[in-house]
Amino acid sequence: MTDSSSLPERPATLDQKASSLDEAQAATELAYLADVISRADKAYYDESEPLFTDAEYDSLRRRNSMLERNFPALVREDSPTENVGAAPSNDFAKVEHLVPMLSLDNAFSDDDVESFVARMRRFLKLDGSDALAVMAEPKIDGVSANLLYRNGELVRAATRGNGRVGEDITANIRTLKDIPDKLTGDDFPAEIEIRGEVYMSWESFQALNAQAEKNGTKTYVNPRNTASGSLRQIDPEVTRSRPLDFFAYGWGGVSEPFATSQFEALQKFGKWGLPINPLVKRCETVKDLIEHYNLIQSKRSELGYDIDGVVYKADLLEYQLRLGMQSRAPRWAIAHKFPAEKAETTVEAIDIQVGRTGSLTPVARLTPVTVGGVVVSNATLHNQDYIAGYRRTDKGTEKVTHDIRIGDKVLIQRAGDVIPQVLHVVNPDRADRGDVFEFPDTCPRCGSLAVRDVDTKTGEEDARVRCTGGLICPAQALERLKYFVSRKALDIDGFGEKQIELFWSRNIVKTPADIFRLPDAIAREGFDPLGTWEGFGETSARNLFAAIDARRSVPFARLLTGLGIRHVGDVVARSIATSFAKWNDFHALMWAAGEVSEGLQAYEAIRLGNRLTDRVALALFDIELGEDEGEAWPNPLIEALHGAGLTWRGDISETLSTLFADRAAFEGEMERLKPVHAAFRSIEGVDGLGMAAANSLIAFYEEPHNRDVLRDLVGAPDGGGGLVAVEDVEVVEASADSPVAGLTLVFTGTLTEMTRDEAKARALALGAKVSGSVSAKTDILIAGEKAGSKRTKAESLGVRVISEADWIEMIS
Repeated sequence: MTDSSSLPERPATLDQKASSLDEAQAATELAYLADVISRADKAYYDESEPLFTDAEYDSLRRRNSMLERNFPALVREDSPTENVGAAPSNDFAKVEHLVPMLSLDNAFSDDDVESFVARMRRFLKLDGSDALAVMAEPKIDGVSANLLYRNGELVRAATRGNGRVGEDITANIRTLKDIPDKLTGDDFPAEIEIRGEVYMSWESFQALNAQAEKNGTKTYVNPRNTASGSLRQIDPEVTRSRPLDFFAYGWGGVSEPFATSQFEALQKFGKWGLPINPLVKRCETVKDLIEHYNLIQSKRSELGYDIDGVVYKADLLEYQLRLGMQSRAPRWAIAHKFPAEKAETTVEAIDIQVGRTGSLTPVARLTPVTVGGVVVSNATLHNQDYIAGYRRTDKGTEKVTHDIRIGDKVLIQRAGDVIPQVLHVVNPDRADRGDVFEFPDTCPRCGSLAVRDVDTKTGEEDARVRCTGGLICPAQALERLKYFVSRKALDIDGFGEKQIELFWSRNIVKTPADIFRLPDAIAREGFDPLGTWEGFGETSARNLFAAIDARRSVPFARLLTGLGIRHVGDVVARSIATSFAKWNDFHALMWAAGEVSEGLQAYEAIRLGNRLTDRVALALFDIELGEDEGEAWPNPLIEALHGAGLTWRGDISETLSTLFADRAAFEGEMERLKPVHAAFRSIEGVDGLGMAAANSLIAFYEEPHNRDVLRDLVGAPDGGGGLVAVEDVEVVEASADSPVAGLTLVFTGTLTEMTRDEAKARALALGAKVSGSVSAKTDILIAGEKAGSKRTKAESLGVRVISEADWIEMIS
């Protein structure tokens, strides 16, 4: 499983009932779900590295569907319910399937199976005496493949891709011994897409890993990922060297009917020389289905290959045709998933891994144990709270189990049969337990401060701990450098992920500033000229250096985006740049705040050790105390806060007395923290931003390593150093006759006459405000091609909707 720390912030409302959400909360969740499900699909289908367990992924999709049912006006253009799989990779030619490859809905209980059959009977209007046969077959945990045969000859093979378009893997598929180049017999259709699952047996997987260990090369994680990676090799000979097998389970496009039932079709597949699973069975009742499910589950460990459930399909093809499809799945099929398998083992050590965005994730090193046919020696412990035995709910943090310590015997499970996790300690009351695990407060990779995020509304600490090292942390630096040169950030033409990885591997580029020293560094380190390197020529090398030189002067917003600061993406960066206009004003403000709160989390500094609410803490900087008439401290401070209209719960007098011994202590602390307060207030003053963005920005500047990187790249605020000049934002006064001055605009859909960024820039120059979401405060929605849910919502709110052509005419 890949590191999921780069995923966007998980909305706290995901732990609440969907029916309790308001429209704004639902819209936030749907945006999050569309993003993470898309990333998960890409990781699973394209990179063979799942981001989530099967159970977690299914839960996210169910949540998305539930919200879309409750809030139909919020259905997004990029809704996961309209997509299957992931977009095909650019490494292979694209292939359009004759008939889309759909996904399946899931069942998790016997009741779900009974409901599935009942729904089909209702849809088909069958009474109790009408038969409804359903075919059951093991759900192979492998990689879907689509094989096109014409006149019995294999002419093309493709991956699932996004369900409509896949990758051409014909040369690789031809290396599999199970797949015939020519079908046997003569009763096959002139054209048919055979669909099935490519998989790797446990025996083959273990042999492959044994050979890898012997060769001193990297071992493989699990059979499914290994099969996927093997099938998508650029060199077919690599695929040929991997022991892959195949089961056919269905078909897509077909030139003519060839069977009347699913079961009959599979029997014909067998006669044509295609392998079919021997546990396929046609069942007449729900009871028969459940019995066959239990039989397959009992044989699971004996099969020699991974399965994660049983698939049920209406047997008669006439019924399948009548039942049809809904969204991304057929009505006539469902996957009955297996529960996760469990086992007991011992925690030998707890290691801390640092993810690509600095998230510190604890991992248990276990005494190896077999779970579901796979030897497990590592398991995720998720976060600091999980180790301590706490979990977070919409009601707060609660103790649910015993803390996990080195030496404990624990129960583990392969959640969703993908990644193991520790469920609980088996014998927590024994006398010889080890010490409580102390979670580090510094990053194990770079030594920078590690802090927990704070919910700026509730003051609750997040479960995750993050390294503040940013650009200097080895665990984060490579991914951050890739982002720094990306299209959203500095957009250095010809400088992408592969180039960053190449220069990183040769220790030439380790920080953003190193990019601008590249030509000199290559010569200094004694490397041959870049034009002689593999993948480069004289022209491409010259073009790359020219593209780097072109970015020695970079727009304010692009530079800020490129720093990869949490909660500060390209939209937020543009808002900050527009608000401040001058880079050095912003840079100096943040630098001063960072120096003051260095070694602390900025949010804690402003709240004086996290003991005050946001409103009270920030108000302390704004209130004015009257003349001191000898009134007992802290009464003057309390009265001043009351005068500002602030109330609180609990004994504020005791809290303030603890924080400030007297008036002089109060005024001295307020003076010391003035730069931090000024930074918070300035960022909060930017339209649409709040304390989360402010805290992230100051936390970034707090870390001395990050200031060193900035000093090297753009110079310190007081001048000196820097390889890159930052371009200030040109302030254009909106003319009095600007048609959109003061209005809030939203752009949606595909614009054809200008890019979205150009349109937004033009709107801002004319004095408009640009938002990313539609609300009652929106004045105009500019709808390009394929405008979807935003247009629907705008129309429901009575917001004015215009076309791109209308927009251009308006601003001409």
